[in-house]
Amino acid sequence: MNSVPNTYKKGGLALLSVLLFLFVDLILLSCEDKPKKTSFDDSKPPIEIPSFNSDSAYEYVAKQVAFGPRVPNTGSHINCGEWLGKFLEEKGAKVFRQTALLTAWDGTQLSSQNIIAQYNPEVKKRILLSAHWDTRPIAEMDTTRKDKPISGANDGASGVGVLLEIARQIQAKGPAVGIDICLWDSEDYGNPGTINSYCLGTQYWAKNKHVPNYNAQFGINLDMVGAEGAQFFKEENSMVYAAGIVEKVWLSARRQGYGSYFSHVRSNAVTDDHFYISKLAGIPCIDVIDQRNGVNFFEEWHTHGDNMSVISKETLKAVGQTVLDVIYRE
Repeated sequence: MNSVPNTYKKGGLALLSVLLFLFVDLILLSCEDKPKKTSFDDSKPPIEIPSFNSDSAYEYVAKQVAFGPRVPNTGSHINCGEWLGKFLEEKGAKVFRQTALLTAWDGTQLSSQNIIAQYNPEVKKRILLSAHWDTRPIAEMDTTRKDKPISGANDGASGVGVLLEIARQIQAKGPAVGIDICLWDSEDYGNPGTINSYCLGTQYWAKNKHVPNYNAQFGINLDMVGAEGAQFFKEENSMVYAAGIVEKVWLSARRQGYGSYFSHVRSNAVTDDHFYISKLAGIPCIDVIDQRNGVNFFEEWHTHGDNMSVISKETLKAVGQTVLDVIYRE
């Protein structure tokens, strides 16, 4: 994905005083002993939300990493793709393997495969959940072995690991809506500064849907959602195309007790899979993506340090439980 810097302007002393007053007022209100209003109707019977198992999600991340870098045109990529498709079939999904030969920015032909798992295919109201399963072919942000591929434990495998655990939960007790879990390929083969060189699998799918006239109410894309200390901001493209979905997800995070991971600060735009889902496919989609301080990605991004040592079960739990809350309340 490609990150675009955003500029923030600092206000004057008067504005700071007003904001401080509002902040104190908000804390005082939160301490009042009275029911809090939310956008959900609390008069309805309680909804049973499955418990996301972070141990399972962690193992699913480790399993992907064990294949080696999942760079298109490699044996590790082929073997991991076969495992992912089989796993989702075993979890009760109807699986589509959308293959295509995609041209990278440097002319390389990438043998690509989007893996799409469909639950409740007969249900019209659908939610799209996605992550990319390929890994970066180079470690350009590292100081050594810059031309070698990375393990991609967080940048790629973490989002997929969360979705695989969600698939396991859906098989045990499905939500009322249809769910499509989309694992995108050839996302991370791009060249910084080259427009549309990233997210090739998603761009292909947006123009060639896996089923005719496919549509979804909204989408949630997960990228870099497993590192310790992750911070998820209200990313700019998500707010432009799907602000209401951002608020829905952030409210679910608070409801499940993970609001500390989901900041209310609006951050810089990221050209990620969600952007093409929104712009090309016409499905409002958001990006849950780790942006430290709302600007940078996690420290080991595009380095060989992106291995299992950075993965936190607590972060996986925060994201997975939040997404489960969203889909089971629809």
